[in-house]
Amino acid sequence: MAPPNAAHLVHSHAHAEKLPGTYDLKAAEGDDTAYGQALYPVPAEDPNDPLQWSNAKKSLILLTVSLYSFLGNCALLGPSVYIELYSELFKITPTKASGLISYPNLAFGFGSLILVPLYLKIGRRPVMLGSMIFFCAGLIGASQATTYEGLMAARVIHAFGSGVCEALPVQLVNDIFFLHERGRRIGYYTICLCFGSTGPLYSGYMLAGGYSWNLFFYVVFAFAMALLILAFFVVEETAYKRHVVASPPLSSANSDKGVEASQVEVAPVIPARKSYLTTLKPWSGIDHESEFWIMIPRSFTYFLVPQVFWVITTFGLYIGLGALAFNYTFPLKITAPPYNWSITNSGLITIATFLGFLLALPFLSSSDRLAAHLTRRNAGIREAEMRLGVLLPAMLIAPAGIILYGFAAERNLHWIAYFIGVGMDQWGALFYFSFTLAYAVDSYAANTSEMLIAMNLGKQAISFGMGIYLLDWIEKNGFAVTISGIFAAILLVNNLALLVFMGWGKSIRRAMTGTRLAKMHLGTIKGVEVA
Repeated sequence: MAPPNAAHLVHSHAHAEKLPGTYDLKAAEGDDTAYGQALYPVPAEDPNDPLQWSNAKKSLILLTVSLYSFLGNCALLGPSVYIELYSELFKITPTKASGLISYPNLAFGFGSLILVPLYLKIGRRPVMLGSMIFFCAGLIGASQATTYEGLMAARVIHAFGSGVCEALPVQLVNDIFFLHERGRRIGYYTICLCFGSTGPLYSGYMLAGGYSWNLFFYVVFAFAMALLILAFFVVEETAYKRHVVASPPLSSANSDKGVEASQVEVAPVIPARKSYLTTLKPWSGIDHESEFWIMIPRSFTYFLVPQVFWVITTFGLYIGLGALAFNYTFPLKITAPPYNWSITNSGLITIATFLGFLLALPFLSSSDRLAAHLTRRNAGIREAEMRLGVLLPAMLIAPAGIILYGFAAERNLHWIAYFIGVGMDQWGALFYFSFTLAYAVDSYAANTSEMLIAMNLGKQAISFGMGIYLLDWIEKNGFAVTISGIFAAILLVNNLALLVFMGWGKSIRRAMTGTRLAKMHLGTIKGVEVA
């Protein structure tokens, strides 16, 4: 029984249908609801279930991991304004100098290949804390580097360590928030992820202040250490297995009275909430059911799932275009005639990125609200595709921004054209980042962590491929052909996949359900949610 004055525990009779991505959210008497619908996933009768935690605690955890994503991306991309400086300092070509961003970018994605299975094996909390220590060590190494090879090694170390910062926020959103909250909460994370691309702005102005490039790594290190301390005190372990609790056998007294089993209701024994000091333990214990090594190859099978592959291409293209193409080309273009800006102002393009994301911020809850509206019209049955309609404006606006940017660079248009083009692309990027990811998580609840591994590997590989020879492609073909033509066309094709999933997404999910791939993933789920 619940102790006196216990906090209210959330109740719900919602359940997932046999088809992944379809949920019955019709509320029964006594259910807690949102938007008039029962809550899903169904939490356990246990105050230690993360779904039962207070909104303040959940929000603080999300804020912490989202700031980690910001710092990780900021450290990864900030030195992009130093490409010309590194070229002169280390006596190498600009293309080779750009490898100091491209190769760490690849390591950033591949870090999740090890760290995600590890956080399933030993817990989210110890892996987050350990990865942040690794991140800090790499930053200190980068600040002290005096050679190209030494800087590359340190950059790869801090990028590899922080690579889990993109999987953890999504995993924790899945752990601690309900279905109706995921679009907005993933949106908050993607805001921080995207604002990480403003790193070049800060690194550029450090040069403007007369400081060396090393200062950037010192500053990020200081913030990373502060965040490590915050994470230690606020990020509790969120891994929790919900098992169906069997009713205890009838007592002899009840048997003598002839009461049948189906008529006996036994109140569940609700455990006490763990003490705060207990939650501070860095070690969460080992999950012996977690299959560490088999998870790594099994995660690659998610490349065959259409919804997941769409997220991979979306993130890869937008990162390759925005975080790399813009940050590589704008400093080189704007410091040359006819603009002749100083290198210290070459990071100002990130202001356009910031404004694009800022203008998209009011729409973060739009997919949740649209899905709730369509669920009510559908008699309480929720389909994963119901959130996708909000992507329609971004579908065309983002590629149009890419076209404008490329022609501005090709024809030396006024600098404001660069800013408008980047702002349009980044406005659309936030929509696609947030809601394609939420859609994939809604569609396939089986082994979300393995899906995140595939996403991180794929998107970093795509963005790496787009960035490593970008400057050579532009030198050969020009900005208009490379960016306005090829890149914009690829992005438009990716965005138009929205129409396919809006029209046939449920049919695709149904077709995938009958495959051996889907049966394999369903057969490996270790936890059972309370129905």
